[in-house]
Amino acid sequence: MSIAVRPLSHALGAEIQNVDLAQPLSNSEFDQIHRTFLEKGILLFRKQQITREQHIAFSRRFGELDRHDSLPRDRHPDYPELLLVTNIPEKDGTQSASKYTGQLWHSDLSFTLEPSLGSLLRGITIPPVGGDTMFTNMYMAYDTLSDGMKKMIEPLHGIHTGKRKLLDIHAEHEREQNKLNPPIAQPLVRVHPETGRKALYVGEKVSCLAGMTPEESKPIIDYLVRHATRPQFVYRHQWQQDDIILWDNRCTMHVALGDYADGEIRHLERTTVKGTPSGYYLQ
Repeated sequence: MSIAVRPLSHALGAEIQNVDLAQPLSNSEFDQIHRTFLEKGILLFRKQQITREQHIAFSRRFGELDRHDSLPRDRHPDYPELLLVTNIPEKDGTQSASKYTGQLWHSDLSFTLEPSLGSLLRGITIPPVGGDTMFTNMYMAYDTLSDGMKKMIEPLHGIHTGKRKLLDIHAEHEREQNKLNPPIAQPLVRVHPETGRKALYVGEKVSCLAGMTPEESKPIIDYLVRHATRPQFVYRHQWQQDDIILWDNRCTMHVALGDYADGEIRHLERTTVKGTPSGYYLQ
């Protein structure tokens, strides 16, 4: 049976059907998936009962995988290519380091000099209700800005940090993270290296604009984030067990919603495909 493609929303996204990622893909099958990925921004694969090794192997077809040295407390102890997005407590009973991962609008690893090309997140234990993830189309966000706004932001850089929605309760963890990931200035407008299209590159992890004060920066950042996350640009994904979502960090932004009951387990695992170098450290 040949691969089928079903749109997920008007703005972005497609479900790839008739694919079993536990089995090898032919070059022609992968090429079709890759073309759809570039066109739609996010891809959904349902009912993928695969191993960690198979998850990693499929991800590698998109490029070199990050070993998550910038997030050492979040990665799997035996598979550094896998980032744990989980609220399962640590063995000593303390909360998971990644319990609040992703609960701000962001693009993965934007706070590094090698922001992610793409991410592949696998749903392993999903709450019965909630725990959704929202994605937005940053091509659309850029294209629908006025010419005046485009001209104004074209030369600007946003200062990206690795902050989370809730500060780490362990001060030493926060100090370690700040040392590992000092603030990075990234362009507000990036050109996608494969499609050549311009996309807005901003998010709630942008603390300030380079060369401006926080007071001057905040109205611009707030406007751009609010504009980029308008409902007509967004797809909201309701997770099912064994879902895999692949998204293009170069032209999308996402947020994890903490909309599930306390005590419910939410455990997902993510590979991160390395992207092209971008940005610079602040002097």
